[in-house]
Amino acid sequence: MQDDWTTRRLIEAIAADPSATPSFGELLDRFRERAHGLFLLVAVLPAFLPLPAGAGAISGPLVMFAGLQMLCLAEHPWLPAWLRRRRIEARHLAGFQRRLARPLGWLERFSRPRGAGVFEHPAARAFTGLLLLVLGFLLALPIPLTNYPFGLVLVVHAVALIERDGHALALAWALGLLQIGLLALFSDGLLRSLPGLMERLGALFG
Repeated sequence: MQDDWTTRRLIEAIAADPSATPSFGELLDRFRERAHGLFLLVAVLPAFLPLPAGAGAISGPLVMFAGLQMLCLAEHPWLPAWLRRRRIEARHLAGFQRRLARPLGWLERFSRPRGAGVFEHPAARAFTGLLLLVLGFLLALPIPLTNYPFGLVLVVHAVALIERDGHALALAWALGLLQIGLLALFSDGLLRSLPGLMERLGALFG
């Protein structure tokens, strides 16, 4: 794997050659300062897969875990040993690639390393982490038809972090805040969904 690979190139390489797929921990180590973006990209992957259980209940807590580490200004994502050893299944990445080929292509046409101050300033990094915590929580809620909208905004965050694009990250912030604001208009529905969320999280980690 090369450090200068784009998000789409990374996905294509892993999906095309399953035998060469490194473990999740190895990928994060190779991406160094861009590892938070890669972690987030893999965390949101289940939201785009036709899983029998609620995909948001899997992606949501992982996104929250990624956000918590950024909020704490971790230089590199920490993973438990069992998760570091896991390998990303190429068939899942292939499905993810098919669903997001167009938006990823559009994002990469406009993304490039710029606005480095956004990534280096502690307040900006902490704000990104806080926003991911909230978006991950909302993604985990069993609200119909929300996996794709939240997943797409989180993909924009991931691409911005991988490509080191401060402008794309600012766009991701705006989209995330817009989604939170829209859902706040339906807060009664969120409150009714909380018992279902607790039940799903209990099943996932129980």
